[in-house]
Amino acid sequence: MSVRRLAKVQPDSFAFSKATMQKAEWWIAKYPADRRQSAVIPILWLVQKQEGWVSEPAIRAIAALLDMPTIRVLEVATFYTMFQLEPVGTAALIQVCGTTPCMLRGSGELMRVCKEKIGPKDQLSADGRFTWQEVECLGACANAPMAQINDYYFEDLTAEDMAGIIDDFAAGKAPQPGSRVGRASSEPEGGAITLTDPKLYDGSAAKPIKTLPNSAPAKEPA
Repeated sequence: MSVRRLAKVQPDSFAFSKATMQKAEWWIAKYPADRRQSAVIPILWLVQKQEGWVSEPAIRAIAALLDMPTIRVLEVATFYTMFQLEPVGTAALIQVCGTTPCMLRGSGELMRVCKEKIGPKDQLSADGRFTWQEVECLGACANAPMAQINDYYFEDLTAEDMAGIIDDFAAGKAPQPGSRVGRASSEPEGGAITLTDPKLYDGSAAKPIKTLPNSAPAKEPA
């Protein structure tokens, strides 16, 4: 297991934005009053969405909000690799999958492009706009090689695709996520070849719900 530590340089303070606090309170309300600490993961995520990363002052603020020891929040933040403990690029955080299926399909070339255009991995680019990382399996093996960029998956990538995506982000554009060969989800390249009848999945072949005798009509699950 890798050792994850807080950034050496930390901001002087942290404050929840109004929008972040509203969402945090919504999460806290989901739990009994004596179990408010259960909201620590979603609130860490909200803070990361607000700031781009999770700082030490933010960890202390979350601990105070949830009435829990600071060390407990720190344990969660350092355990889950989805939480960034150092500042990341303001334009794009590029996480290239380096696990076996992606490696065999060319993830090394994607990383080469990232290094050439952005700089060393796990480091903020000189202009502060990009960070790239090598990560473990992201669960899109059928569409290898792939990368998660900010919140979205970019799949079936080539080195040329990655270079173009980085250039688009640098120009202030929003590249379209998804497969670069046009496949939907993890279907075969060129389109699905089995289970092609829409009735199998669109609900049109479902049987009507029967009304039970001497009772209210059965309801579909929400």
